[in-house]
Amino acid sequence: MTSSSSPDSPAGPPASSDRLDPALVRLGLVLVLGIIMSQLDTTIVNVALQTLSHRLSAGLSTIQWVVTGYLLALAVVIPTTGWAVDRIGAKRLFVTGTALFAASSALCAAAWNVGSLIGFRVLQGAAGALLLPVAQTVLARAAGPKRMGRVMMVVGVPALLAPICGPILGGLIVDHLSWRWIFLVNVPVGAVSVLVSLWQLPADQPTTGERRPFDFPGLALLGPGLALVIYGLSRAGAAGSFARPQAWTFLLAGVLLVAGFLGYAARRGEKALIPLAFFRDRAFAASCVVTPLIGVSVFGVMLLLPLYYQEVRHEDALHAGLLLAPQGLGAALAMPTAGRLTDRIGARWVVVAGMTLITAGTAILTQASTHTSYALLAVALVVRGLGFGATMMPTMAAGFRNLPTSAAGHASSVLQIFSRFGGTFGAALMAVILAQRILTETAHDGHTPDQLANAFDTTFWWATGITAIGIAAAVLLPGRPVNVEADSADPPLAHPQPAPESSI
Repeated sequence: MTSSSSPDSPAGPPASSDRLDPALVRLGLVLVLGIIMSQLDTTIVNVALQTLSHRLSAGLSTIQWVVTGYLLALAVVIPTTGWAVDRIGAKRLFVTGTALFAASSALCAAAWNVGSLIGFRVLQGAAGALLLPVAQTVLARAAGPKRMGRVMMVVGVPALLAPICGPILGGLIVDHLSWRWIFLVNVPVGAVSVLVSLWQLPADQPTTGERRPFDFPGLALLGPGLALVIYGLSRAGAAGSFARPQAWTFLLAGVLLVAGFLGYAARRGEKALIPLAFFRDRAFAASCVVTPLIGVSVFGVMLLLPLYYQEVRHEDALHAGLLLAPQGLGAALAMPTAGRLTDRIGARWVVVAGMTLITAGTAILTQASTHTSYALLAVALVVRGLGFGATMMPTMAAGFRNLPTSAAGHASSVLQIFSRFGGTFGAALMAVILAQRILTETAHDGHTPDQLANAFDTTFWWATGITAIGIAAAVLLPGRPVNVEADSADPPLAHPQPAPESSI
């Protein structure tokens, strides 16, 4: 592809430049405005579950469906985004997803009982599923391989900071405003995002080549399969055991459906909902291995930390959220450097260093007790944040490195599936380990703060070991990028000719 570009194309700077041109940065910021709604919303709602339970007169087992329904909708819709980008167009899909997310947020705020709230949250999850995969697709097509690391850092900001900022915002809203504001805050942000996206995102290009029909049998296998796996994991976390029938039966059914999809997709080839040909690329396959390990390492511990601060140190939800802020600071410090290094030397050693930092920070947390200095815990979180900022987005950028731009939509949806699975599995695994350790520690002397702290310490050791596995897995990622004279970026949102199968 020629390196020339229109004035509005973000393909401008020469390959040797360390700077991203303003058009590409502007494109990333426009997309972030929409993404940040869905990323923050998830963590804000988690903080408000107890309040929602009281206000809507629903038990915690029922109100948990406010989160579970959202996650299940994500699991079903994310696999369709690759096809939808090709058929509908990325700009139209992103604007539609943003508008639907804002509208469903308004409906959630107007909910009159727990049943209506759960139903509207399912709609909200379906809309939210479109935003991050489509944004990654847009940037992957616009940036080209030489700038992928830096550009992915822009769209990764909400994913990195939402687990930190969400609990703080959620605590403030719950303490000082009505619960309805946890949803209403999305409406003005969504409205602005729609207007800015219509104004700034380049128009979708006409689709060329054969219009691939939607794979309904594939969705019938993969969508429910992923939803059942996610639901089974959430039930295991709530029950504190993978052996409970309400956990393993759903997990088994989900795994069987996903396995059925893999067999079906292998026969259907390029016409499958998610073509398996992508996994022939070693960089993409390695990214799919490392991404869920990062999810386990980061989001599993993010479940434990607020519980430690609240149950062992007796902090309220707002202060527990504020005490997590150092991890966000570390991530913000690491992201720009990690993006530049990924483009210069490849993702492998950047992610190895990042996973090493996460391991070191988590190892410090194993020493947490009832009286551990908050300063020491803050240092541990900064170290973990530095590692997180150098892992997730470089790993995803590596996944796009060798794929043709026509494959960006499907690749993004696959990586999001692995990321969601890793985060959900990590949270469930840490919840199960913690529950078992609490039972062991308190079997004879009852609940004391010291015994609870010991249970958390053992669970942090498990998290440290899993993160160490991620260090070894990160070596599979590609090293130094191939030196090319110019970026092979498309004009933004251009729809290229489909690549031959052998190039995937």
